Amino acid sequence: MPVRSLPVPDGLAGERLDAALARLLGLSRTKVAELAEAGAIEVDGVVVGKSHRLLPGSWLEIELPDPDVATTPPEPIPGMRVMLDDEDVVVVDKPVGVAAHPSPGWTGPTVIGGLAAAGYRVSTSGPAERQGIVHRLDVGTSGLMVVAKSDLAYTVLKRAFKERTVAKIYHALVQGHPDPTRGTIDAPIGRHPTHDYRWAVVSDGKPSVTHYETLEGLRAASLLEIRLETGRTHQIRVHSSAIGHPCVGDLTYGADPVLAEEVGLTRQWLHAMRLGFDHPRTGLWTEVTSEYPADLQHALEVLAG
Repeated sequence: MPVRSLPVPDGLAGERLDAALARLLGLSRTKVAELAEAGAIEVDGVVVGKSHRLLPGSWLEIELPDPDVATTPPEPIPGMRVMLDDEDVVVVDKPVGVAAHPSPGWTGPTVIGGLAAAGYRVSTSGPAERQGIVHRLDVGTSGLMVVAKSDLAYTVLKRAFKERTVAKIYHALVQGHPDPTRGTIDAPIGRHPTHDYRWAVVSDGKPSVTHYETLEGLRAASLLEIRLETGRTHQIRVHSSAIGHPCVGDLTYGADPVLAEEVGLTRQWLHAMRLGFDHPRTGLWTEVTSEYPADLQHALEVLAG
């Protein structure tokens, strides 16, 4: 088993072990609890249980399970298009059903694996399973994603995402008609208090800001253009649901299953439409635009009559 050793990050101090490591390692809380029960987690050299509270300055030692994906050779991904490619960056149009990078428990295709199968070499900066990754898209969200090929690009782009200088523009088809038709949702997001697999607007969550504008009103739904100021997990899905207008097809966050079936969707109607950033080497503004994939386009046409 691979061993991960690290100090307790400041942002996780005070949290329960199972909740903190689930967020840190991308595992479920159940899996973290199983590791703790097996004696695979130590804090300052002492085996601890799942409910142990982490203290700042403590040292973690975790025996991780061998990820299933480690033995899976990378394969080309049908439908994943390269939209921009140079010595520093590669921008791909990610299809639905593809993860950004390998993680424990995920056995499906990944952007990193697809690029490797196509002969691309990405930056070696970053954790082993996320080398070259400077941001992510949900498995169930399609659209544009930039991957660093050079170490320079990795450093510059990671900083750009942290400082919020990257333009991340999404289109989302949401149920109903938001009022006002344009606005800002400023509400903190954190783990859902009772459902590990969901996120929610919670008082002690991280600051999260979403700007939206209605592009078109349709029967029972509205097409929104969304600009993210922050980049929290499931941010658009959580915020749109919180104001009573979940993404069409997003059953996890309260969408109407009847409407989802009517338009033929098995995932949320959400697409990363435009991505803009200062090029890490030249400093020139670089912007890439995508198009709606077939399933999202079909849903739009159904609601447009």
